[in-house]
Amino acid sequence: MRCPHCSSFEDKVIESRTLSDGDSIRRRRECNACGYRFTSYERVEEKQLMVIKRDGRREPFDRGKIERGIQRALEKRPVSTAEIENIVNEIEDMALLGGKADNEIATLRLGDIVLSKLDDVDKVAYIRFASVYRHFENLSEFITEINNVKKAGNP
Repeated sequence: MRCPHCSSFEDKVIESRTLSDGDSIRRRRECNACGYRFTSYERVEEKQLMVIKRDGRREPFDRGKIERGIQRALEKRPVSTAEIENIVNEIEDMALLGGKADNEIATLRLGDIVLSKLDDVDKVAYIRFASVYRHFENLSEFITEINNVKKAGNP
């Protein structure tokens, strides 16, 4: 590690600590050349999850997009901000697990994950999200989806 004070590459590690979540290590170092003490951090660098769009393009997974979509679907619904945060965390975890093999997940799979979570939380939000996700173009598509939700809810 290069000393930030004198640029020497010779240093020794004085202390190492695992940070609270165990995902990184904090190292206290001392330069052998000038005696300057500094801190470095180490963490595993993972490949970013990529989302495969319907047209075949790939773009990095964006948690913010998922969160905005869920907030829109749950707008003016009796669901707390903490619950929304938990839903987004669960979706992100499921997406990471679903794309673990090749670090890619299709938008179709991601949308289905979101719909399943919204179905568990709020039926109105489910219909709102489904209408955008599935590109409803007329009233009959809405009615069909509402009937499907009714059937699933009443065994």
